[in-house]
Amino acid sequence: MVRIKCFLCILLLIVIDIGPLPFTSLIALYVVLSRPPWFKKLVERLYGNQ
Repeated sequence: MVRIKCFLCILLLIVIDIGPLPFTSLIALYVVLSRPPWFKKLVERLYGNQ
């Protein structure tokens, strides 16, 4: 279920990114610079079972 949600969010970001502002790049920059706790939890949920 987590992978489906991630896929849909990324797909939504791709559609939004077609507009005048590059939202995907801004969100990626935010994640890289601030390392939010939700991103670490998301990665653990995605790859923790392997």
